[in-house]
Amino acid sequence: MHYVDIVAILAVLQYLAFGALVGKARGKYGIKAPAITGSENFERIYRVHMNTLELLVALLPGLYVAARYWPAQYVAALGLVYLVGRVIYWRAYVSAPLSRGLGFVLSISPIFILLLASLIPAVLRTGAT
Repeated sequence: MHYVDIVAILAVLQYLAFGALVGKARGKYGIKAPAITGSENFERIYRVHMNTLELLVALLPGLYVAARYWPAQYVAALGLVYLVGRVIYWRAYVSAPLSRGLGFVLSISPIFILLLASLIPAVLRTGAT
């Protein structure tokens, strides 16, 4: 199985699902595009979506470059931690934004680990390739 590919696609699907929740919230809270303000509940859902996009830009290259140097199952496992972290972040931010810390740490930590796991062997020219 191509574990890293599966996790990457799941991350993109998760992002799209969060986008669908933004669309649903627009209807629920009466926020017509292009507006992004007017309801605190809508703004929370929107911010989760945007924050997920911000992290996705770092996650995807981190996954693929780290997979060049490390076993795919370990790289994919870090990606799964990210995915779980995003769900925890979403649930916390939507209900009580100040409680989002755990979800954020579970999202950002795998990204930093993947980026370091990519950078160090790339600089040292070590690893599988």
